[in-house]
Amino acid sequence: MKKLIIASLIATATSFGAMAQTATTSPKPAPTAPADANAPLPGANSFTEGQAKSRLEANGYTNVMDLKKDDNGVWKGKATNAGATVNVSVDYRGNIVKN
Repeated sequence: MKKLIIASLIATATSFGAMAQTATTSPKPAPTAPADANAPLPGANSFTEGQAKSRLEANGYTNVMDLKKDDNGVWKGKATNAGATVNVSVDYRGNIVKN
């Protein structure tokens, strides 16, 4: 009888754990275009230079260089996209703008 109760408890705990795992959501992919038409948005940017560069590279930019955070908290620099060198910006929301 004890074995049956223990097995029942283990089965319940296992199925509850599986339900909890399926309830999680995966992070949304990085936007390739500004989510906001007014981007780049000014704000307190918590991205490091390396994170801003990685975000650009993950969105198809190469040769990312000269990244500097401006007075509005926007990372600005240059990168190569589709064979051309372009000016790029990454705001505090992670919006990427090619100027």
